[in-house]
Amino acid sequence: MAAAKGKRVYLTWTDEMDTALLAVLVEHHNNGDHAQNGWKPHVYNAAIRNVREKCSVEITKDNIASRCKTFDKHYEIISKILSQSGFGWDWENDKLLIDSDDVWNRYVEANKAAACYKTKVVKNWDAITTIYSKDHATGDGAQTGVESAQVPPEQVDDASPELPQKRQRTGEAILTMLGDMKTSFSDVLKSTEPLPLPQVTPPAEILAVLQVIPDLNRCDMLKSYGKLILNERLFQALMELPMDMRKEWILLLNDN
Repeated sequence: MAAAKGKRVYLTWTDEMDTALLAVLVEHHNNGDHAQNGWKPHVYNAAIRNVREKCSVEITKDNIASRCKTFDKHYEIISKILSQSGFGWDWENDKLLIDSDDVWNRYVEANKAAACYKTKVVKNWDAITTIYSKDHATGDGAQTGVESAQVPPEQVDDASPELPQKRQRTGEAILTMLGDMKTSFSDVLKSTEPLPLPQVTPPAEILAVLQVIPDLNRCDMLKSYGKLILNERLFQALMELPMDMRKEWILLLNDN
């Protein structure tokens, strides 16, 4: 729903529009359709079409990008809260569960930006978690496999046609090869560049993801937490599952 103010047009998002948008984003997130700075073009087109069909509202790519920033902010603040002791998620009322006012007051004193979330209703939290927990784990600027593969090949200078190469004898060829190997090995030893460290999800973020899985009891949460903080591949596998399958997967993991 758009409201005009001067020459600018402001879009008011309804719960129905959010649900239609997030349904498309979750589907394409699971398909790996992220781009370096957002989503691939066909994802925006699919989202625009779905919101039009479900809600009879016309939106634009800029509207979607702006709404995604709101979802990202929700995830960043709420997941940080849920990683602390004394907080949980109320799936029935779509808001935080807080042990006491004292717990909340102490947290807000150190985290002013969270103040408005005490009673704030945030619907579709399962979809937001599915999409944004992986983004925060890998970093917004992380390259996809396709982007990493698109490295231009090194250019090779063509040999001059006017100067035919002299054929080397076997002994000379072996000596040349050994010389090249020695040079390459020396270059490796001289290198002072540190090796890149693998991406590791912070334990607080893993705990936040486990806390929002519906009906997962404390014992199963702690068992799976102990396994996931030691195995990044297991955590990635969990994040690829839809929310309604995560509890069953966690229980199977704990039985092994």
